[in-house]
Amino acid sequence: MPKITGSQFMSETFKGYGVTHLFVMPYVLNSVLRDCERIGISRIMCHSEKGAAYMADAYARISRRPSICMSQSVGAANLAAGLQDAYLACSPVVSLTGRHMQKKQDRNAYQEINHQGLFSSVTKYDGLVTSVEELPIFLRQAFREATSGTPGPTHLDIYEIDGSFVADNKADLEIVVEEPFTRLPPFRPEPEISLILEALKILDEAKRPIIVAGGGVMLSGAEKELKELAEKLSIPVATALNAKNSIPWDHPLTVGVPGSYSRSCANKAVCDADLVFFIGSHTGGQVTHDWRIPQMGTPVIQLDINPSELGRSYPIKLGMQGDVKVTLKKMIDNAEQIKPRKEWIEHIKILVQEWRQDMVPFVNSEKLPMRPERLCKELTDSLPSDAVLVSDTGHAGVWTGSMIDFKNPRQSYIRCAGSLGWSIPAAIGAKCAVPERPVISFTGDGGVYYHLTELDTALRFGINTVTVVNNNNSLNQEQRGVEKTYGGRESGTDQLWMLSEIDFNKVAESMGCFGIKVNKPSEFQGALEQALSCGKPAIVDVKTDIEGIAPLAWLPKEKK
Repeated sequence: MPKITGSQFMSETFKGYGVTHLFVMPYVLNSVLRDCERIGISRIMCHSEKGAAYMADAYARISRRPSICMSQSVGAANLAAGLQDAYLACSPVVSLTGRHMQKKQDRNAYQEINHQGLFSSVTKYDGLVTSVEELPIFLRQAFREATSGTPGPTHLDIYEIDGSFVADNKADLEIVVEEPFTRLPPFRPEPEISLILEALKILDEAKRPIIVAGGGVMLSGAEKELKELAEKLSIPVATALNAKNSIPWDHPLTVGVPGSYSRSCANKAVCDADLVFFIGSHTGGQVTHDWRIPQMGTPVIQLDINPSELGRSYPIKLGMQGDVKVTLKKMIDNAEQIKPRKEWIEHIKILVQEWRQDMVPFVNSEKLPMRPERLCKELTDSLPSDAVLVSDTGHAGVWTGSMIDFKNPRQSYIRCAGSLGWSIPAAIGAKCAVPERPVISFTGDGGVYYHLTELDTALRFGINTVTVVNNNNSLNQEQRGVEKTYGGRESGTDQLWMLSEIDFNKVAESMGCFGIKVNKPSEFQGALEQALSCGKPAIVDVKTDIEGIAPLAWLPKEKK
């Protein structure tokens, strides 16, 4: 076997695992970037390490394959900060950083700090590669860990500040690609039949059961099975943000997104249920509105590929460990078609109709500046049939989660799991994963400021993403809290939530991108069409009402 460099080994391994793009903040592993280019893997040089991590996160989520982001030693802290979102979103990102060799540790080496603490809280696996001979061991393990069980980011620290000690040396290295770990999920375990039958029995006996579908449904590709089981057992479905389009928007069993970024009808439906079936859900604070939706004491069944999630937040009547797709298929095969729960389904239908009726004055409002609810209606109506919508957090997450309907099964939705400003670089990563599909980022002016510079990254590499800006010159989600603290809108309080008035379409144009302003609802569709067809990164700057603040999530009245 001829000796090869660590760089050759890494680039060929990346290709074998289906990686098409590397997201990198230089100066790191330059020989790897060179060798990757030679075999057709694109290198996307970003403006920040966080931007690189966000791009890799969205790339992995849309492609359902592992992705790669990299930085040199001094950028490791920034890269780790960016991995927080990938960790919270269960995204299989493999991150690589340079590290000063051991002889330079604990001696105040230039720009060096201990990386272990940085990555331990935002990765599933954190390894150290000190020689080229160690690469096969740890690189393959990074891919295994990233994709197996509950997916998540992994990290390898590679000797020398730019990783060159490992990348540029040679050894007898065999390139082995472990095919299951090139995709999500690598394996599909299923519960024993006794648990399947017991779950069906409990569901059958319930009068008002509801399913809460989490991101595990999407990671497993189980949308078809979710819909089929819900129909066969006559059970309404609430969807977490990460599973928002896992069931058709207009299906009679669909109730919407529950929790904090929610529709009131979904929260009411979950609270009215006498049994909740969590499927592929972490049962975390957002989907349950800090564990109040459903209320404690409600009987719960839970299905998750990770057994440590079973009963983590709610005591369970029954827990099943298994992949969502094969488990739901097994439930479908063993379930008998039940008579529709007419009274319960009618109650759900009324809740949804009441919520939609309450929204009519807002989604049809002609008020100027535009209401954000009206913007969401225009975006829903204008989304291409195969679009990917990439949502920021905060109000952007509330508006897209509660107000956007996905009317075509080919449309996709991913959202920020934590950090404001994620959506612009994330849209770039998503577009790299599916270059043939239109990719649209939705954010506010507050979110744009974080990573506006990555529009230049998209421009340099010919990546035509479109950013729709809900521009109200403020962080108005913070207004309630600020004014509550100060006892009203006193002098100076606006400094804590209001922003400068900026035309981001002009900023985009000054960078060589495409920019267009929207003042009226009637202008939006044409503006979006121009942005999608311009062939460059684009901003659609929509002027909206500063008083357009999302309503607080519905909660049941506290028992006295």
